Amino acid sequence: MKFLTLLLALLLPFLAVCQAPMAQNYKIYNTAKNSLATIDDIINDLDKADVLFFGEEHNDSTGHYLENVILKKLAEKYPGKLGLSLEMFQTDCQTVLDEYLAGYIREKNLISEGRAWKNYKDYRPMIETAKAAHIPVIAANAPTRYTNMVTRSGLSSLDQLSPAAKAWLAPLPIDTATGPYYEKFVGIMGGHSAMGNFKIYQSQNVWDATMGWNIARFLKAHKDYKVLQVNGGFHSEEKLGTAAQLKNYAPKVRIINIATYADDSFDNPDWSKFTKMGDYIILTNPKLAKTFE
Repeated sequence: MKFLTLLLALLLPFLAVCQAPMAQNYKIYNTAKNSLATIDDIINDLDKADVLFFGEEHNDSTGHYLENVILKKLAEKYPGKLGLSLEMFQTDCQTVLDEYLAGYIREKNLISEGRAWKNYKDYRPMIETAKAAHIPVIAANAPTRYTNMVTRSGLSSLDQLSPAAKAWLAPLPIDTATGPYYEKFVGIMGGHSAMGNFKIYQSQNVWDATMGWNIARFLKAHKDYKVLQVNGGFHSEEKLGTAAQLKNYAPKVRIINIATYADDSFDNPDWSKFTKMGDYIILTNPKLAKTFE
């Protein structure tokens, strides 16, 4: 016993040094408390919520690291009561994803037949965590061919699809109400003239609504589960987009959202710039290499 105590005393400083570099590359802020926070604070907060949105920048290596850390901590706290929902897989690939998680098919088949994103390596740790812990993963996103249809021909073009095709989407008609999300979308697109027409916004709503619908449907089928939803930050900032669509389908759902940015103010952040974006703001070190450019 004395030997083990001595060994642990010797190892602890070494372990702290090993862990420190990544810990130094992110800062977490609780906007309700106006104070710095920890990952464990986020995990504990989920006791009072059903869905945790992690809004990422798709090429942020630190953000991807944190997603998997959060998933592992949630799996420990809610064993057998956790689902992972991903923008990165489309609904018509759910069977392929399930087959991989069950160990039936090889990873290369998941990547090719599941139409994994080109930066799949960034999401692979979460998939492998889910596979090892038997966490169901929701392929939440609308198939690109249908959002492209809407961009070209408008939301009503989806009416001509077969019942089998419509099953991959949120129920029609999809809510595309204007308001804060529309104005925000116009701003991102560079203004009304740059956006071109309303159809682009309609396709964005198909995307959001399908993700929200799939989370709501999962929660209805899995009583008392928690869900970690990972998507690009715009889809859940200010609890608009996918978060708002989820509330349309499940009005009583309780949501916590994280907004993550690799921001130039990392060394000396002005948190007031970000407070409206989420319940928690995570700033990551912008000097670290991107996972892709």
